[in-house]
Amino acid sequence: MAPAFAGGQAVDLAGRHLHFVGIGGCGMSGLALMAARAGASCTGTDREPNDLTRELQRRGVGVVLDQSAGSVPEVCDLMVASAAIGPDHPELVEARRRGVEVVKYAQMLGRMMIGRTGVAIAGTHGKSTTTSLLSHILIEADLDPSFIVGATCAQIGGGSRVGGDVLIAEACEFDRSFHHLRPRHAVILNIEEDHLDIYEGLDQILEAFAVFAARIPRDGTLLIQHELPQRLAVTARLACRVETIGFAPQADWRIEVTGDAFETRLHEKGTEVARWIGRMPGEHMAYDAAAAAVTAHRLGATWDRIGAAIACFEGLDRRMQPLGARVLDVGGGPVQVTVVDDYGHHPTEIDTTLRALRRHHRPHRVICVFQPHQHSRTRFLMEQFAVSFSQADIVIVPHIYFVRDSELERHSVREADLVDRLRGRGVQAMHLYPYSAIVEQLELIVRDGDLLVTMGAGDVWQVAKAFLRQ
Repeated sequence: MAPAFAGGQAVDLAGRHLHFVGIGGCGMSGLALMAARAGASCTGTDREPNDLTRELQRRGVGVVLDQSAGSVPEVCDLMVASAAIGPDHPELVEARRRGVEVVKYAQMLGRMMIGRTGVAIAGTHGKSTTTSLLSHILIEADLDPSFIVGATCAQIGGGSRVGGDVLIAEACEFDRSFHHLRPRHAVILNIEEDHLDIYEGLDQILEAFAVFAARIPRDGTLLIQHELPQRLAVTARLACRVETIGFAPQADWRIEVTGDAFETRLHEKGTEVARWIGRMPGEHMAYDAAAAAVTAHRLGATWDRIGAAIACFEGLDRRMQPLGARVLDVGGGPVQVTVVDDYGHHPTEIDTTLRALRRHHRPHRVICVFQPHQHSRTRFLMEQFAVSFSQADIVIVPHIYFVRDSELERHSVREADLVDRLRGRGVQAMHLYPYSAIVEQLELIVRDGDLLVTMGAGDVWQVAKAFLRQ
């Protein structure tokens, strides 16, 4: 059978069998549903069942919880592998033995963008929030978008949707995977040092973003952060239309945020075009919403519907997500603690999130249970992590979430290293593990009016859920 993709033409999946390895993630499951909608017969594997695998099965996609060579279907025209799947995975080895074409998730997503109006949201932070917000706005504006988000947002139906011509997706810089995408419109929210296990430094990261931006066609658009110091290095050679967004008066799209309610006004070259009060606090959330607003307007949404949609957006999982409150009897009296969970795992995310939560909730104290994500990231950005908790009164550090790194890297940094840096800066910090010990400690130290924030890209949310269940 001819390749599923050739010469930059729109992908034709009718009658083909696609097999997805690691199908249980937000992106992979959404891609499988899009392929099925395009006429393909789809199967997939994962290690454990979840809500997404059950939904796939309900929709007729065969899912097997066995990732061995025997799980590859007899008829397989194309294998799509999650970014977390290594080249020595038994299903990939079996596919290569049979001569089956194997592509990564981002490669297949790029192929699906051909022939559609692709929209790619890039940046070190804020991709999931902006992508979800943009998708929500277009749904509210009756523009029927297709989208794939790397997080779950119940208000828009989960992490993916198969709709019309517009296909919105996050553009991740990890492993330069966003170089496979083919957007008509793109957003670069910010660029900072991260994934330093892949990149040697900021210069290489900037170069990767420049290559991504160069994939936008001449009749496309790029919206980029105005305050980005290296903005011109990214945009210098682009043929598409480039506009900037930010808080500076010189930005093409200027954001103005006022008051504790974070009322946001969006100005186009000096003229106010929209305003809203969002439900998610913080200037960083106002910025993400403004980027989504400008992009939605480019795709046909009117300003009045854009403002109304942002005002009713309820947020997404693990992004400053309020989980509830718990009342304890401590010291003979009732103590009420508010609990919030957040995905932040980069120093800038931590700092901006904690500042927004303190301003919004005005708690007695902020207690943050922060789980570092990846040993290499913790080691490379140690000093930045040490200064990012200035808004926390107490920081509890569990084990570092081990992912992708080598065993050598795993032993190069310890949780105690971060605790020592924090204590050196006057922050009350401690390392505790397992999670049950953290919950026990929290019950001893909380006071009335405290805000408990669990934070990290791993499974630290279990602490928040366990504390609330007690």
